[in-house]
Amino acid sequence: MTCRTSNLSWLDVLYNSVRKTPGGVADAAAYLADRRGKTMHPETLRAKLRGLEGESVSIEIAELLTEWMQEKAGGSEYALEWMQALAGRFGMAVDVVPPAPEGGWADEVAAVQLKLLEITTRVGRLTGTAVDAMADRHIDSDEAALMVSEARALRTMAHRLERNVARAAAKGNPAARTTR
Repeated sequence: MTCRTSNLSWLDVLYNSVRKTPGGVADAAAYLADRRGKTMHPETLRAKLRGLEGESVSIEIAELLTEWMQEKAGGSEYALEWMQALAGRFGMAVDVVPPAPEGGWADEVAAVQLKLLEITTRVGRLTGTAVDAMADRHIDSDEAALMVSEARALRTMAHRLERNVARAAAKGNPAARTTR
């Protein structure tokens, strides 16, 4: 029997992320045993991640699982998604913003222009996804997941744009300084 999970429930997102990480639930349980000094059977961890009656995941376990996923190949791409779902439940947004290159970009204005083009592209993707999803006047969980993913990518790009604008302003306009 397959259990249906939602990309909008933080516990479901955490469970799915652990499952798709190399080694899965069994490796995660072994990692927790190493880090916490307490043995946890993989099925016990699975029950906690599924939120079965009487079972729960503490923030400490969620943090350790996040660290474990980030150490695994490809895991850092989705290790923090459960936090985004949790924040969304309470009307907040959390975004993962990749680090800027050391010292910023050589041409921050060009970086701003590129980010604006990327934002426009992402707005188009979000709009296309939303129009397709709403065609039947119903948004299912798969369509919601696509829309949320596009909205998050758009917000991340906006954060990156903000960072470029601030650096460009801090560097000033060298052309204006030489003509004064």
